[in-house]
Amino acid sequence: MHKRTAIIIGAGPAGLTAAYELLTRSDIKPIVFETTDMVGGIARTVNYNGNRIDLGGHRFFSKSSRVMEWWLSKFPLQHIEDSIKNRMNTILGNTPASYLESDLNPHTHERIMLVRKRLSRILFQRKFFDYPITLKFTTLRNLGFIRVMRIGASFLLAKLFPIHSEASLEDFFINRFGRELYKTFFKNYTEKVWGVPCTSIKPDWGAQRIKGLSVTKVISQAIKALVQKSTGYRQKEIETSLVDYYFYPKYGPGQLWEEIADFVQKNGGEIHFKHTVVGVNKKDTHIMGVSVRDEATGNVHIIQSDFVFSTMPVRDLISGMGSDIPANVRQTAEQLQYRDFLTIGLLFSRLKTPNGTLPDNWIYIQEEDVKVGRIQVFNNWSPYLVRHPENTWLGLEYFCQEGDDIWSMKDQNLIQLGINELTSLGIADSDNYLDGVVLRMPKAYPGYFGGYEQFHLVKDYVDKYDNLFLLGRNGMHRYNNMDHSMLAAMTAVDNILGNITTKENIWKVNTESDYHEEKNK
Repeated sequence: MHKRTAIIIGAGPAGLTAAYELLTRSDIKPIVFETTDMVGGIARTVNYNGNRIDLGGHRFFSKSSRVMEWWLSKFPLQHIEDSIKNRMNTILGNTPASYLESDLNPHTHERIMLVRKRLSRILFQRKFFDYPITLKFTTLRNLGFIRVMRIGASFLLAKLFPIHSEASLEDFFINRFGRELYKTFFKNYTEKVWGVPCTSIKPDWGAQRIKGLSVTKVISQAIKALVQKSTGYRQKEIETSLVDYYFYPKYGPGQLWEEIADFVQKNGGEIHFKHTVVGVNKKDTHIMGVSVRDEATGNVHIIQSDFVFSTMPVRDLISGMGSDIPANVRQTAEQLQYRDFLTIGLLFSRLKTPNGTLPDNWIYIQEEDVKVGRIQVFNNWSPYLVRHPENTWLGLEYFCQEGDDIWSMKDQNLIQLGINELTSLGIADSDNYLDGVVLRMPKAYPGYFGGYEQFHLVKDYVDKYDNLFLLGRNGMHRYNNMDHSMLAAMTAVDNILGNITTKENIWKVNTESDYHEEKNK
């Protein structure tokens, strides 16, 4: 019998992790309200005519042993060949070795975690470069002698005369890579993502997304790979952007979250789709409940609860908390900005490449003459995402603003835009095009500009409410990976069960390189 209830706003990784943790570790009943008709948030998997799209691409790798064990306890690993086991045998740190001893065959088992080889590249001046940048001969040849010299000189200049007070993302990049490498491989793509100059973005984004990556780190890792390639090495000790392998559910990340949602509903929790939280009811420093609109009927219901976990955009949360919010808090929240994106799924019988396909997971497009920012090759995430694996299933990502020209373009026109840009890039053409679909994702990225600089005012205000916990990308207005969102949810449940009143340990997730994993073992 559940004695208490927790309202969870949003059925993404953070919300569903919180629901699962509450059900399995306490007597608190989770009640989840999800605005859409799907679970998984940006980590959902969309099935279109038997071809599956992973929105954004989600590698299952974490420096947190707790998160890794959580994933693998739900989806066991496939059988691992001896040829790669040496490189994988320490990826889990202190995770029980039994997780690596599975003999499951992915062809015959549905709920399974695949082991995937990682490959990401940058397309620049119609040439492919490894991402992160490597010191291979092909890299130097493609860049050309003069550019290599400029990159080396600007890197040394950045080391000798660093920018001591990093005021922008541009400063962050220049300090770590030098101005020339920044302009070559980072500037154009980053400004496509955010829609504003790098000089207008706070450096926090770089600190959270690529905090451990630098030229010296790349050089160091290249040397380690040469020395230790025969004995394997600890992936937990490698910068996340440099890992060789990762885990991946057979049918994409949405498969995992659909399983978790099914568990929640079968074990006493509730998930209400097409229900939008439009108000938060508070008294003193306590949240009494929420007002929820049923999108099917338009009716608004007031639901009381003992706890509230919010993954909804902070701007909307503050807007729904009443008119007595301090003016500076309300103004900061109203000025918070978001970046949206859409994915164009394009199916081809073959590409214009020598082998008719591509080996990449991601291709970052550092080209100014096209609008596409990144391309996914879903076949290489999992062959089971593609209905007929002999075809190539691509996802073209366009970063935009809800309501702008790209966002508002008709689907068929967007599909044609994607085909035209692939033709311009020399990747594909209309002769081999088979099918396409457009998927839009609002508020995919919380912006590190606008009201972000004063976000601490919002954080300090909401933290005063003893039973309110902000989680997830939009809930914390932080560009978290999936594992960060999950670990924040786990930490919030830890606090409730341990009667811990501070919220600082939740906010500290994804601010240190180990994600506080030592505290969670």
